[in-house]
Amino acid sequence: MLATLIPLFDETMTVKAYSLFAQKENRLLNPSYLGAGITDGVHVAGFDLIESMGIETISSDKEIFVEVNNISIFSNIDEQCQAPHERLVLLVDHTITPEEMYLKRFRELKEMGFYLAIRKLPIEKFEAYQEVLRLMDYILLDYKKLNIGNAKAFFTKYYPNIKMCAVNVDSQEDYDNLKKMGEFDLYEGKFFRLPVTANKQTEVAPLKANYIELLNIVNDADFDLADAADVIGKDTALVISLLKMVNRMTVNSEITSIRHAAAMMGQKELKQWINTAVTKELCADRPSEITRISLLRAKFAENLAPLFEMAVHSSELFLMGLFSVLDLILDKSMSEALDMVKVSRSIEEALISHQGELAPVLDFILQYESASWQEVSRQMLLQNIDMDPVYDAYIRSLQWYRDLTGVE
Repeated sequence: MLATLIPLFDETMTVKAYSLFAQKENRLLNPSYLGAGITDGVHVAGFDLIESMGIETISSDKEIFVEVNNISIFSNIDEQCQAPHERLVLLVDHTITPEEMYLKRFRELKEMGFYLAIRKLPIEKFEAYQEVLRLMDYILLDYKKLNIGNAKAFFTKYYPNIKMCAVNVDSQEDYDNLKKMGEFDLYEGKFFRLPVTANKQTEVAPLKANYIELLNIVNDADFDLADAADVIGKDTALVISLLKMVNRMTVNSEITSIRHAAAMMGQKELKQWINTAVTKELCADRPSEITRISLLRAKFAENLAPLFEMAVHSSELFLMGLFSVLDLILDKSMSEALDMVKVSRSIEEALISHQGELAPVLDFILQYESASWQEVSRQMLLQNIDMDPVYDAYIRSLQWYRDLTGVE
């Protein structure tokens, strides 16, 4: 199985929901699934992730859009997922036709407390889908394929209660054009998966400079624990976080100084903790999704290392994933951002030019994040990687992120 979460933002760049896309089969390894209209069956694949992780782990207070098809819509949806119905938005597309059997099922699901959404509906079908649209809570409008201004005006006039989501928003220019039309309820696209501000800063704030100094210390080949401890001591938040970490690792420890705490962790553990904790602090004034993306990419890359026969580079891959949004964190180009920190040539090549030995893992993660399952399947086939270990690597990344953020 493959599964990923794609964030949906509002006009303030705050994550309001996630779309959960899942696929149970590697369709390149099972050609009969391609182009034949065969689905993953009556089971809703996305519910597996929700049930195994718990909805609070995936999203503590946000709705989750879960894709269902023209077969699974009739399955025992309420029994497959024990999460609160009001947190789930069942996402259908135009393969579900405006027939009475579907309309009846939609009414049943709404009575159970589920929300409904539709996507990939061509504008020429708006009229024929009147009865369907009256039952929908959301419609996803494709910025690239529709005259989205006309579509927005249509739904504002005829379906004022339906919430409109603009999808395929891939650039600042796209977003600015949409804002001129008036605000949509939600947005989704490459631009919003990593929201950024329009203007770049010429100087890095003093506190961030302190964090960068700490990153440079611990990413030296053989850094000094005492030097790292002295820089940690300049920031109260990091000191508190370090002490919490050490107290969790030891029993009845009597920590006498920051240097003592650093020594108790050891060089390897301290390095990974600093890279993670400092990145979280650097993201403090950025949209929260940047922190989440940075940390998930780091752990996912590390977990994928043995699958790509790169276990020896697992620490490097962790750092590559962690710094994959450093340009957004520091409001600089990636090359300028990496000039400020000490990373290996392999990490630089992967993040700046998408080349070198680490680049295949980064590209795989980016494709996975976007639910580009055909490309993900192609890469797994080329690398001779099975699907289940990839899914397990992603699940373990989510669990690690849950534990990390849940205790801080």
